[in-house]
Amino acid sequence: MKTFGTLISEARRAKGLSQKELASKVKKENGQPISAQYLNDIEHDRRNPPPEFLIGQIADLLTVSKDVLCIAAGTIPNDLQKMARTQPDKVEQAFKAFRRAVKDNK
Repeated sequence: MKTFGTLISEARRAKGLSQKELASKVKKENGQPISAQYLNDIEHDRRNPPPEFLIGQIADLLTVSKDVLCIAAGTIPNDLQKMARTQPDKVEQAFKAFRRAVKDNK
């Protein structure tokens, strides 16, 4: 699987956006945009992936799956984490089904 940064970079280029353009549209929790340098560092894997709050915005802006980006970032989306705490058996079944499906599609 490609790195988080590579996925973002390729999707951004496919949309025809510069780093500066994408960065200006991704807002931190305080409403300020992220910097183009921060985005550059993420795309070149010089920084850890951002929090899910920012990943969600990036996914929406680039029309990519938030779940795929979260997996590439090494995290589990918050909604799945909550389910894992309240319904661990269902989550375990889902992971087993996922592994079977991926294995069968090799």
